[in-house]
Amino acid sequence: MIAELGAFALVLALALSLAQTGLSAAGRITRSPVLSGAGEGAAGGAFVAVALAFAALMYAFVTSDFSVSNVAANSHTAKPLLYKVAGVWGSHEGSMLLWCLALTGFGAAVALTGRGLPATLKAAVVAVQGGLGVLFLAYATLASNPFLRLATPPVEGRSLNPLLQDPALAFHPPFLYSGYVGFSVVFSFAVAALIEGRVDAAWARWVRPWTLAAWSFLTVGITLGSFWAYYELGWGGWWFWDPVENASFMPWLVGAALLHSAVVTEKRGALAGWTVFLALAAFTFSMLGAFLVRSGVLTSVHAFAVDPTRGVLLLSILAAAAGGGFALFAWRAPRLAPGGLFAPVSREGALVLNNLFLSAATATVLLGTLYPLLREAISGQPLSVGPPYFNLTFAPIMAACLLILPAGPLLAWKRGDLLGAVQRLWGAALAALAAAVVGFVAAEPGKGLAAGGLAMGTWLVVGAVVELAERVRLGRAPLGEVGRRLGGLPRGAWGMTLAHAGLGVFVLGACFEIAARDEGARALSIGQSLQVGGYSLRLDDVRDVDGPNYLAERAVLTATRDGAQACVATPERRFYTASRQTTSEVHICARGLDDLYVVMGERRAGEGGAPAWLVRVYWNPLARLIFLGPLLMALGGAISLSDRRLRFALPRRASAATAAEAAT
Repeated sequence: MIAELGAFALVLALALSLAQTGLSAAGRITRSPVLSGAGEGAAGGAFVAVALAFAALMYAFVTSDFSVSNVAANSHTAKPLLYKVAGVWGSHEGSMLLWCLALTGFGAAVALTGRGLPATLKAAVVAVQGGLGVLFLAYATLASNPFLRLATPPVEGRSLNPLLQDPALAFHPPFLYSGYVGFSVVFSFAVAALIEGRVDAAWARWVRPWTLAAWSFLTVGITLGSFWAYYELGWGGWWFWDPVENASFMPWLVGAALLHSAVVTEKRGALAGWTVFLALAAFTFSMLGAFLVRSGVLTSVHAFAVDPTRGVLLLSILAAAAGGGFALFAWRAPRLAPGGLFAPVSREGALVLNNLFLSAATATVLLGTLYPLLREAISGQPLSVGPPYFNLTFAPIMAACLLILPAGPLLAWKRGDLLGAVQRLWGAALAALAAAVVGFVAAEPGKGLAAGGLAMGTWLVVGAVVELAERVRLGRAPLGEVGRRLGGLPRGAWGMTLAHAGLGVFVLGACFEIAARDEGARALSIGQSLQVGGYSLRLDDVRDVDGPNYLAERAVLTATRDGAQACVATPERRFYTASRQTTSEVHICARGLDDLYVVMGERRAGEGGAPAWLVRVYWNPLARLIFLGPLLMALGGAISLSDRRLRFALPRRASAATAAEAAT
């Protein structure tokens, strides 16, 4: 009965989204506040209906209702409760329901907020958001219904993919989808602006918080996914340029470009057409990611489906939504006001250059992701595009982008002083040079280029600190004045500084880990040791362990360094009885910011016929910075979003400190 209630709620949500679209469009055309208000109410109702459907599916998973096909295919009675809940979005049908929940949730948020928006613009935004809801809810209801019943329910389910039974991946999809679908609001604002024929500072102020929220959610989602791949897949790495990884990275890059472009549109009224284009592109790349992961064109542990029919439907949704948006852009964009003029050397110029580099980087990732698929579809010959391609194309473009990043905030609007900005960054330049020298001397042969990455990370972190110091006139004003200015800084400024510094922290961690990592592998019998990265790991024992839904062999290894015990590692090799799959459970010994990463392999014959187990060990120095940096970036976004001026798109009453700064 609960499943039927969920199916009914899903159909009701589709009907309410249709009403949301029709009533809001009618309210926009007739300028009727009554019809527009009814459309906003339908948006809230659609979200409530999808939430009920989602709760019904979760109830079916928690209670192991195997009469529901989706539950029987993705759950098991012996599975822990957390993974029963995660199973709700661990399948194609459930993940699309989560998508619809986020989509209608953002639509309801737009409808309930935006009191300062022009009535016609808000009605158009709600109508477009409702139209997107219709497309995806129709797909979920008619082609990917998670509530289909089985005529003869099995006694036991087939369980969830063991690789997905992990806490990080349990929380990864909700954050990732909040980021993906958050860009739908930006898309709706762009289409509404094209319909209205007006893109101004007020529009940009409303677009920025939604972009910032989506980008921050996506940052956390990507980081959780990368951390999951790092410690769950047992290969010692954190990014492999997998097409599914790229599918989430492309909207992140476009979202970053949009954040910077919207600032120019808000402050100077320039780049209006380009900002609208990026707003359309951000959600288009999100929909492209949904198509790639769920169409069956990719084989990956991240992929959800191998159903070409549903893939064609998703491609049709992508074509209808993105095609309609870009067709409207091609028709209406030439009529948008060109905006204010600015010199090439200015803050606007730096942000334009930033956008060009980010767009070029996105294009390289798109080419490396789609070209192998297209070639295989046309010729039937598979082609692999991996890290070497991206290292040669993406890395130089992003290096150029990061090089100019600290200078941008130090330039004035309209016309800046490049020499003055460079002079203020001398400290950051010296620190970067010192990091490059140390890195080059310490790097192994063939890894000297990593020294450049260390210099770049140092340049970003120190550059962010220099920019903050310039804001408060550190060293040029009395300490009391500096403290007053520091307390008067808006949260948006703190968020920008933290985000830029977080990017530098990530670059430092990634480059140092690449330059200095060490690894080793050996088949060990009880009592034998392996030397890696200055550590000695001795295999003390291998014991059998009964898990809640698996059987495992657990190794016990003692790691020592300089004669002192560093940690005891207990990696496992698990066998899941329900799915008949074997996985490796990594043990990571955190040593400050470093990781000692231990993986247990299969049993084999050792010396003298004694049983041995293959043990692989990686020493990953400063690996924690790889994940800490993006989290700092997301925290910076959250702090910026808490700024009242950005959250409500209203100017804050200027304080004495900010007024004095403006006068200066």
